[in-house]
Amino acid sequence: MSSTTDTSSNPAGAASGRPRPGGAGRAGNAPGGAARGKPGGRDLVKALPWIAPALALILGVVLFPAGVMFFNSTRDISQSGVDKGSVGFDNYVEVFSFPYFWPIFLRTIVWVVVVVVFTVLISLGIAQILNKAFPGRRIVRLVVIIPWAASVVMTTMVVYYGLEPYFGVINKFLVDVGLIDTPEGYGWTRNPTTAFIWSIVIAIFVSLPFTTYTILAGLATVPSDTIEAAKMDGASPARTYFTVVLPQLRGALSVAVLINIINVFNSLPILKVMTGSIPGYDADTIMTMIFKYIQNQHKVDVASALSVVAFLIVIVIVAVYVKVVKPTREV
Repeated sequence: MSSTTDTSSNPAGAASGRPRPGGAGRAGNAPGGAARGKPGGRDLVKALPWIAPALALILGVVLFPAGVMFFNSTRDISQSGVDKGSVGFDNYVEVFSFPYFWPIFLRTIVWVVVVVVFTVLISLGIAQILNKAFPGRRIVRLVVIIPWAASVVMTTMVVYYGLEPYFGVINKFLVDVGLIDTPEGYGWTRNPTTAFIWSIVIAIFVSLPFTTYTILAGLATVPSDTIEAAKMDGASPARTYFTVVLPQLRGALSVAVLINIINVFNSLPILKVMTGSIPGYDADTIMTMIFKYIQNQHKVDVASALSVVAFLIVIVIVAVYVKVVKPTREV
């Protein structure tokens, strides 16, 4: 048979690889093509029993309290809890017209940035040490968990009373080493600035275990052959760490930083214990100010308005962080 006959016997488009118009290769005309497209209502109904618990949890824990909080922020609620009616956005006007609001806002940003940055930097060093093989490593790893396992209030109270004049252990140590001249001490917990600084130190201390273990988990995923290849190429330990190891920790660091931002921003116990007895607003953050509105002034409506503002601030910070850092992007 001639070559012409052989060529003509082939189905159109079989040799060229081009799709045939109206052929079975088109997804829309293929059997079950609709099933491979976008999921329809029937698929959503089938998946509902599996996602219903998560949806119920989100509704009950996040959306419903947020809705109630926003509703209360537009009401006039008496000290006894009686709703006297709507006041629109007057509570928000009171929040933003409060003379100390912007200093408190800036102090909150300082609080979050300083605690998160120092926590991550120190945790990077601790994780790098714990990733090495040395005698007693397992015991040291367990010791690192202690600040995380202990109560935050208990840890803060230990430091608080340790800074007390005359009988405070920390204060006595500072006097003995010559950093303080008089035995009554400096009054660490009486001065807004020093009390706030010590609160930062405690916050870093209690944040180290989670961050360290998150980074340690990231270090376990770094391929050893990549590090060996860098060493064989003559890279120094510092260059190997910053060019090979650190980029591989992108995912772990992104998660650690994001969770620390949220936790530190919403932190109340440390500042409440360390600065709660100081009059005025020179050591407050947004969270402690919300507490004062409720506990001291009994303004649930204004506290709700400030809570909505804090909620929106966190949402904006998280959105900007995710947009800029892109935690899910591959290295």
